[in-house]
Amino acid sequence: MNPTRKLWLSLAALLVASFAVLLWVGGEIHRVKPPIPEAVVTAEGRTLYTRADIERGRQVWQSTGGQQLGSIWGHGSYVAPDWSADWLHREAVAWLDIVAQRQHGVAFAELPEEQRAALQAWLKPRIRANSFDANTQQLAVSNDRAVAIETVAAHYQSLFGDDPATLELRKAYAMKNGTVTDAEHRRALSAFIWWSAWAAVTERPGKDISYTNNWPHDELVGNTPPGHLLTWTVFSVLFLIAGIALLGWHHARHKDEPIADLPKTDPLALVKVTPSMRATAKYFWLVIALFLTQILLGAITAHYQVEGQEAYGFQLADILPYSLTRTWHTQLAVLWIATAWLGMGLYIGPAISGHEPRFQRLGVNVLFTCLIIIVVGAFTGQWFAVMQKLGLARNFWFGHQGWEYVDLGRFWQIFLFAGLGIWLTLVGRALWPAMRRGGQHQTDDPKSIVALLFASTVCIGLFYGAGLMWGEHTHISMVEYWRWWVVHLWVEGFFEVFATAVIAFLFTRLGLLRVTSATTAVLFATIVFLSGGVLGTLHHLYFTGTPTAVIALGASFSALEVVPLAFIGFEAYHTYKMSQATPWMQRYKWPILFFTGVAFWNVVGAGLFGFLINPPLPLYYMQGLNLTPLHGHTALFGVYGFLGIGLMLFCLRGLKPHLAWNEKVLNTAFWSFNIGLAGMALFTLLPIGVLQLNAAIDHGYWYARSAEFMQKPLIQMLVWMRVPGDVIFSVGALSLAWFVFRLWVAPKRAREPALPGTATARE
Repeated sequence: MNPTRKLWLSLAALLVASFAVLLWVGGEIHRVKPPIPEAVVTAEGRTLYTRADIERGRQVWQSTGGQQLGSIWGHGSYVAPDWSADWLHREAVAWLDIVAQRQHGVAFAELPEEQRAALQAWLKPRIRANSFDANTQQLAVSNDRAVAIETVAAHYQSLFGDDPATLELRKAYAMKNGTVTDAEHRRALSAFIWWSAWAAVTERPGKDISYTNNWPHDELVGNTPPGHLLTWTVFSVLFLIAGIALLGWHHARHKDEPIADLPKTDPLALVKVTPSMRATAKYFWLVIALFLTQILLGAITAHYQVEGQEAYGFQLADILPYSLTRTWHTQLAVLWIATAWLGMGLYIGPAISGHEPRFQRLGVNVLFTCLIIIVVGAFTGQWFAVMQKLGLARNFWFGHQGWEYVDLGRFWQIFLFAGLGIWLTLVGRALWPAMRRGGQHQTDDPKSIVALLFASTVCIGLFYGAGLMWGEHTHISMVEYWRWWVVHLWVEGFFEVFATAVIAFLFTRLGLLRVTSATTAVLFATIVFLSGGVLGTLHHLYFTGTPTAVIALGASFSALEVVPLAFIGFEAYHTYKMSQATPWMQRYKWPILFFTGVAFWNVVGAGLFGFLINPPLPLYYMQGLNLTPLHGHTALFGVYGFLGIGLMLFCLRGLKPHLAWNEKVLNTAFWSFNIGLAGMALFTLLPIGVLQLNAAIDHGYWYARSAEFMQKPLIQMLVWMRVPGDVIFSVGALSLAWFVFRLWVAPKRAREPALPGTATARE
């Protein structure tokens, strides 16, 4: 059988098996998710909360920014506390205070150590007991616990309002005054946060672990890591070592075939720039605009960690609250990178096939208009939502869904999904002639790479639809399950396959790789990546009300995600050598250098910092600490951002083949990005994360996220140490923007005359 055919069959079998398991896991999560009671009643029959209160409270939480203001079950932002952990600890202390006052006449903290230990031992079985009655759908709590719940609820209602008593705490949490303006909504919000804390400590029926696998760590209530976390952490390391060994064996047996005769001139210089390809220029202008805006919002968001509600004395929180600036910052990170890749797809389709379908340019322009409408409309709706001006009835559809990275209102999600459908249609119909005949030249173009490029285009267009799989009142465990289909599979999965296929195609068209070896390498790399990538999605779901099977599968397969990174140095060196293969390859020096940067940050951001937090036991302590954005920043920009910029530069070289590139400006951009990102990671995120980790292990997760810890002078100093890295990074962004600007405004022509047959000569 043809080796390429074997690889295609292997890839198909892998995807069928992986998604079958992933869907089975989804069914298990739905079956064992934490129950939401119809009523929470006291021993004397008084109703504290109803299911309607809890569900309404979640709507209120989402309208405030949801995971963009603190976190629930560890997923969200990092300045405000994790509300589940915070409520759980406060409720336990309030309950212990009630009993201590009754028995000893003093608060729990004032008791001698022996008496505190005795009361703590008394509390653990009571707070962990599962009193939910599946028949009546009611949850019973003792009278003392009811008083403790109401005590904590009063604190939260004060905090989310504008009570002067909690003003300093709001500043520490970067919350605006009147985060929730309606008193009844604040009461409902307390019901939802209480339920999330209840699920975090209450043991599953017949089990000795809570619904969230004993997360968060808090010894006061008996939340300590269960043994299976260590077991599967060890197995994840073993899977990693075994995977690296097998891939090393494969690399030893299969070496790239050398190119015997390199082209004397640039083959891509002969590609005809069609009207639709030329129309993609505006996508790259939009990339720059979104990128600069994202950086500005990132600076504002980071500064909130210092001043809380102000920016150098100006009450910024009254206009742009923290939860809103962080929402836009995280969304723009995905949007500008995705826009770069979408523009690349629209450009490369006709370039591959040499075919310009009818009305292709119109389609490119319509899609661009849709993107502008989506960004402006969605961001406007989110502002109205966070400012509590939209109302709960409209928030889900037009405001803020509250789920990190998929915060768009449902109407805007559907609009974006339709836009991706337009993109899929435009790219697909441009690629179709190449699919049928293998490209402009049957002997030159890798048909399998084009097919893989088309398949990844289909996946990009369709897999965002996972974000439409939940409704306004879908259980949070199921929302998290589908949300990570979008964040992990759509962003981290199929976009990477798309980029790998595009880069391989470009190198084969440049004559630097043989078609057969490139095709085999791309298919094999896709199989290796997706073998861990699909089920590796589950490592995000360890503590979201899921069964232990999620931990076993997530730990095993997320370790395999790191395997290909062990040999990425070969890829980086190979890519760099290609840039020196022939003199004319200097035209592509900077795109290739950005691809080399991708390899470096893949190892550091996705590999080292990713595996640092991904195994179950480390993640138990680290989830939602600053070690999470350490991985997020270095992987999202270092890998996907660099890829987007590299692909954009390839397109710009084709769009403006006759212009001289400002090497100094690009050099400044490239090294500023690398140095700035490294400074941000090493001087702020890493040291704060390590300090938080020690605090979480020694005192509990609640303390590592508390205002008491995060307002320490050392932490505040480390926050300020982020400024140099941010400034250097911003210089890189401005340099890149200036470079793109000058390609259209007062550009300089290259010294060499345009080659015969190029777009310039024809013009």
